[in-house]
Parts: sequence; C-alpha cells; structure tokens
Amino acid sequence: MKILPVYLDLFALIILLGVAQGLFLGIFFLTGSRGQNLTNRCIGWFMLGLSAIIAEIFLCYTNYMFQVLWLVDFSEPVNFTLGPLFYFFVFARLQKRLPAYWQWHLLPALIWLMNSFTWIYQSVAFKYNSYISAYHPELDFVPNVNYIEEDFTHLRGIVSELTMVSCLVYAVLAFIALRNAFRQHNDPFWGKAKPGLQQVRNLVLLNLTFPIFGSAVKTQFYEDLGDYILACYITLTIYTTSFLVMRGSDFFAEEPDAEPETDLPSPRKKYEKSSLSGEVEEAVLQKLTQVMEDEKPYLESDLSLPKLAQRLNTSPHHLSQLLNDRLEQNFFDLLATYRIREAQQLLQNPTTVNLKIDEIAERVGYNSSSAFHTAFKRLTSQTPAQFRATATSSRSA
Repeated sequence: MKILPVYLDLFALIILLGVAQGLFLGIFFLTGSRGQNLTNRCIGWFMLGLSAIIAEIFLCYTNYMFQVLWLVDFSEPVNFTLGPLFYFFVFARLQKRLPAYWQWHLLPALIWLMNSFTWIYQSVAFKYNSYISAYHPELDFVPNVNYIEEDFTHLRGIVSELTMVSCLVYAVLAFIALRNAFRQHNDPFWGKAKPGLQQVRNLVLLNLTFPIFGSAVKTQFYEDLGDYILACYITLTIYTTSFLVMRGSDFFAEEPDAEPETDLPSPRKKYEKSSLSGEVEEAVLQKLTQVMEDEKPYLESDLSLPKLAQRLNTSPHHLSQLLNDRLEQNFFDLLATYRIREAQQLLQNPTTVNLKIDEIAERVGYNSSSAFHTAFKRLTSQTPAQFRATATSSRSA
C-alpha cells in the first residue's frame, strides 16, 4: 500500500472549523434542558450528521485517512438522515410536533444503515481500495478478498445522486411547510415577518440550495474529488445556524399557536375579533408590570409568550395584542428591555463589579453573550463594557 503524506491548506482549515462547530452545536442542542425540546433534538442530530460527513471529507482530503483506514466511509449511513432531520426540524419548529407517520421517512436511512455493514465489515485492503478509488485514482489497487458480498441493494454506485435527490425532496417539503406557516400568520414570505419565521426561512433557503449546488459540483469532478467544496458549503450552513443562535433565544423560543385571521388592511384590525376592553387592557397591563417588577420572570432563559400569558391569566394572543397596541413592542422587545435594565443595575453595582460580562448575561436570562451584547448596544448605544467603564468613572469622580 502506498501512503501519501498529509496535505493541509485553507480548505482543510475551513472544513475542520465546520466539524468543530457542528459538534459544538449538536452537543449544545442535545444536552441540558435544551434537549427536552423537540425542535432542538432535530437540529442537534442534524448538526451531528453534518459534522460526521464533513469530518470524513476532512480525513480524505488531507490524506489523514491513510492513517485510519478503518474509518473509510464511516459517515455514509448518515446520508439519508440529513433530509428528514432538517424537515423534522422545520416542521417541529412550526407545528410543535413531528409530521404524521414520521417513522416512514427514516426507512431509507434504516435500509442504508443495514447495507453499510457490507462495506464497514471488510478488510483494510478493501477500505484502502475504496479510499483511493474516490480520492486518489492515480494509485494502484491492492489485492483483497471481500469478507462478505458488498452492497446488497446495488445502489452504492449512485448513492451521491440519491443523497442529493433525498436532500432536495425534503428541502422542498420544508419549504412548503414554511410557506404555509407564513400564510397562516398572514406574513409576506419575502417581507418582514416574525423573527422566528424569518430565521427559519433563511435556513430553509440555504438548505434548498445545497442539493442544487452539490449536483453542480458532482458533475464537475471525478468521484469524490470535489467533496471539499461541498464540505465548505456545509460549514457555511453550520456557521449560519450558529449566527442565528447567537442572535438570541427568539430563534428557538416557542411561538404561540396561530389564530385564524381575516384580511388585514391595518395593524389594529389584526385583533378585532378578540379585542380587549379598555378596562381589561388596563388590568392586564398593571398585572404585567407588577409581575415583571416583583417576580422578574424575564430572568428565566426559557420564558416564552405562552408562559408569561399563563402567569397573567390571559391568552398569548391577547397578551401579544396588548404589547403591540399599548406598549408598541413585541414580546422579545419587552424581554430585552427588562433584561438590559437589570444588566445595567448589575454593571454599575459595586457589589457585582467582579462579575464577568458573560456571567451578567446569563444572570439576566441570555443563553448567548453575543445576543446580550447586541441587545445592550441596541438599547443603550453602548457595549456592556463601555457602560461599566462609564459607571465606574462616575463613581470615582
């Protein structure tokens, strides 16, 4: 067997960063209280699947695979899980449940998993030949004898094409589910909509382009020689997801169930069917202020509109109406206002001067320090560090 030296370049670094970030996101979504959320579980396993695929591409592209030939094609069983998992994520994000008969969507993945044992349980020589046939066709095969017959489905020769078809089908299904959600909320698909819907839309569109981009790359390269380009594109998907997470918890917060609405000629008419009387509005508003000031539920990182509405003995729809009409805020603006106000007190309090910015962000309810910095700068026109420095200098003066 001829073994080639390790090869590292910018593409290898990008792919490696994608592997690390994908593993981080997968573990992040699947651990702790986050793992109890169906949406998080779907996107968590999706991230781990992406990481496995680009990790194998990294090993093959850099020639590290010569050192660990037993790992050749280790990620191939994941191929037919990516499409369904992304579709499950979008569907669960929108409907709070999995699609009907969701188990059938995983049947191709199960069949391919069983088929994969026919090449995983093979000799090192077999794996060497498989590797060089895809990445180093200039090298000569070595003699080998198969332990068992390979590929009982006889589809492995077109698995790349089948994977792209699977990803495209489920990307289209996710797009249809998302389009229906926009219609249900009476929001324009390409215009301004609820933050959660906008961010899911961006991910769906990015995912929809992958099978198209992947098919174009596959037609331009022999076997898997262009996979490093696909791996870089997958890395882009992973970091886009990271960006959405860092922008704030609203991406993964539960949306209130949509209520039927008629055509909306004006913002106020949105709530005509369930309008609150002035007395009721005032009572709920007073109770909202009391609860937020006394109980400080905004310090809970998983606080959602339905949970807050339950504390106020009102419906999420009515609470949303109240926030829009009386306070001219949405739920997430309200959360940010109270959280940043609390953070300002901690930043200028001498007893908490030793707390790190990240610790303060966590104390006031943010899962992400980046989201905290963004909200703080938006509401105060200063970074938390600048605000603390100003407060410290004022005390010293």
